[in-house]
Amino acid sequence: MVAGELERRWNEKLIQLRDLEIELETLSTDRDMPALSTDDRARLMKLGSDLGQAWDNPSVSTETRKKIIRLLITEIIVDIVDDTLAIIIHWQGGDHTRMTVRKNKIGQTRWAVEADVVDLVRALARQLPDLSIAAILNRSGKRTGHGASWTRSHVCSLRNIHGISVYREGERAERGERTLDEAADILKVSRATAYRMVSSGVLPARQLCTGAPWIVRISDLQHDAVRHEADARRSRRPRSQDLVQNPLLL
Repeated sequence: MVAGELERRWNEKLIQLRDLEIELETLSTDRDMPALSTDDRARLMKLGSDLGQAWDNPSVSTETRKKIIRLLITEIIVDIVDDTLAIIIHWQGGDHTRMTVRKNKIGQTRWAVEADVVDLVRALARQLPDLSIAAILNRSGKRTGHGASWTRSHVCSLRNIHGISVYREGERAERGERTLDEAADILKVSRATAYRMVSSGVLPARQLCTGAPWIVRISDLQHDAVRHEADARRSRRPRSQDLVQNPLLL
């Protein structure tokens, strides 16, 4: 196997040598080829100085950019050092450039979702299932890494990539938390009344983002000030004189 590999490399070098000899012979015999004029040389130098413009031009295709890279770069050597990439770029002409860039984490690409969206999903996953999270993200104007709208499968995929567990039914109650609707039922007031109590600062509550549910702690519902305020607001309701008429709960 070693002898076969050495013979293969030797044959490749012989072929390269033959090609170079043919090229040299062609250049030697073609002496009557006209030299570059001053205008041609100036035009070529101008093309080199406009390389950045040529690269960033929207009409330039990917194939053209690849050709530019092959013309400028001989090879790129990459070494992995801890969480960074040590890069050496060998340019045509013998010069080289050293660079160090941070290595992407597992699952991280240029299509990665913004960090604030990941943090928001991590917090919402402790309150809601994936389908409800997708609806909140869409109402908030958030987009996936590809710029698409959120779906249940998109949220599920994002959770799996970042190790976020799915919401478990009853998890919120185990932490001693209630939604605004549940808090209104406990206080025996309407949801609108409970929301006014939150807006006035009587009932402490938090909302992760616009569209997310208001979360109230059970311990806050048990405060005397909150219960007294609920009783006071409940007593303000006008009562019908018709004993047969049932109350309409909104």
